Order: sequence, then structure tokens, then C-alpha cells
Amino acid sequence: MAEKDFQLFLEKVAQLQQMVDSLDRVKGRKELLVACETHEDVVELAKEWGYRIGRRWGDHDQKK
Repeated sequence: MAEKDFQLFLEKVAQLQQMVDSLDRVKGRKELLVACETHEDVVELAKEWGYRIGRRWGDHDQKK
């Protein structure tokens, strides 16, 4: 894993942690997340909430 990939990985982990933390603070979020049926559904919902979790650490060209 290159340093750039490592930094992208850490950024994604931080975004995921912030998203998880928001489930207790924002009413209804947990239910919306549980209702997602696919990975893409989760990524799109997270994007609506302001989190960028779609990029995989080895995918340099994605702008999710």
C-alpha cells in the first residue's frame, strides 16, 4: 500500500467513524441505514449526509 493509499484509507476510516457516531445523535439515521439493501445504497445515503465513504483505497480514479 502506497503512502497515498494509506492516507485515503485513514480518511475513509475517519469518515466511517463520524458516520457511526452520528447514528446516535441524529434521530432516524440508524433506521435509514438499516433499510439500505446494497453497498451502493449505503454509499449514496452517506453522501447525502456529507460523508465520503465510496472510494476504495486502491481506486484512484473514483470521485465518490
